[in-house]
Amino acid sequence: MMATNWGSILANRENIVIVNNFANGTISGMEFYYKFSGTKLGGHIRNLLRTYGVEHARILAKKALNRRELV
Repeated sequence: MMATNWGSILANRENIVIVNNFANGTISGMEFYYKFSGTKLGGHIRNLLRTYGVEHARILAKKALNRRELV
């Protein structure tokens, strides 16, 4: 199992906004995945959603944002 690389995912402001929208329920899991599909981070997002499911992935996204003091 590949660990989610939150440092890479949250590397720029645009990605932070996308993750924040997902964490707060503004966008669905499918929209979240599509925002990153076709990028080098798409695999991380797909694995996150497949491994934990949408609801738990939202919790993990909130934790990642809080720990990096991005919200």
